[in-house]
Amino acid sequence: MPKPAILKRSLSLPMMVLYGLGTTIGAGIYALIGELAAVSGYLAPASFLVASLLAGLTAFSFAELSGRYPNAAGAALYTLKGFSSKNLSTLVGLLVILAGLVSSAALVNAFTGYLNQLIELDRVVLILLTILLLGGFAAWGIVESVLITITMTVIGIVGLALIIFVGYEALEKLPDMWPQLIPSSDFTSWGFLFAGTLLAFYAFIGFEDMVDVAEEVKNVRRNLPLAILITLIITTVLYLLIMSIAVLSIAPKELAQSSAPLATLYQFHTGSDAQLITFIGMFAIIDGAIIQIIMASRVFYGLSRRGQLPKVLSTVHPKTQTPLYATAVAVLLVLIFALAGDLGSLAETTSMLMLMVFSLVNFSLWRVKKTQPNHDGFINLPIWMPLIAGLVSSAFVLFELYKLLLN
Repeated sequence: MPKPAILKRSLSLPMMVLYGLGTTIGAGIYALIGELAAVSGYLAPASFLVASLLAGLTAFSFAELSGRYPNAAGAALYTLKGFSSKNLSTLVGLLVILAGLVSSAALVNAFTGYLNQLIELDRVVLILLTILLLGGFAAWGIVESVLITITMTVIGIVGLALIIFVGYEALEKLPDMWPQLIPSSDFTSWGFLFAGTLLAFYAFIGFEDMVDVAEEVKNVRRNLPLAILITLIITTVLYLLIMSIAVLSIAPKELAQSSAPLATLYQFHTGSDAQLITFIGMFAIIDGAIIQIIMASRVFYGLSRRGQLPKVLSTVHPKTQTPLYATAVAVLLVLIFALAGDLGSLAETTSMLMLMVFSLVNFSLWRVKKTQPNHDGFINLPIWMPLIAGLVSSAFVLFELYKLLLN
């Protein structure tokens, strides 16, 4: 009897970094800077910096855990190891899947909105065709689908590099304007910074998806933790440059009124039509959607292999070496969510779900390190770091719940 097919280890460190950039940068930076300017004003770059430090705490936890347990369905597995609860582990896995698929559906809606301006077709038809195409890419093979996402990621990064290139002269204002870019001793100033940090934090969500393809990474105990940290560093540098150029170029109140802030910034510095930036933004948006489908299918696969979901979801096709049934379920759910239409409130809930997952993962590492303080992986954190990260993530969850109660 032939052995069942397994996932193929074919992703190198550079491929994983670009995969991580695709899921982290995605659509966020192409729309977020206007909203952040509205909340934090000239403190928006500082908000990004603080958010990167907060996200970094959890990213380090994921990096160590991915070296300790290099398997699919990462967050769910880490929770199982930390709390020894199969039910809690399954819940975390399902939360990760739900968050990813709702996010993918929202991105598909955004993409088809842009596409509808170029191709006049019924919205339902465009959504159906787009999702089926993305599902086909995800089922094709991990190398092929990641190469497609890498191509779109590179296009998205080129768009950001283009904005930095045309607007870098704005950084010459930094010596005169830097006092406005840091919070003063005024409590109100710190309030604006904190509110912006909560918003900017969402732009860093995505690195956690990288651990869900752990069983397809070469030299996984070294390459995966390293890829997570490199992704966070590159993302932070890009965000800080873009946000600084934005507020030094255009007054935050004016920037906040733009529905396409990067396009507005490009027009401001070049005087040219920003259709190219809009087109690049479409690739950045759809890049995140396909990565979320790949992520969700691997979480289905990992949970199924450990007997936490039906066994059929861990079936790997011998030719494509991808979990076809798990991918099909992920595609079907994205289609249902996308056709539901108004996903604004679901998208907000997604962020809180991920913060809950982050809290549990950080506390899981803290508990694991109490009994197994050392391991042979690439990263071995001091025990206080995951504890602090868990407390910070939990504080974010409580703040989000407080906001929901007020509304």
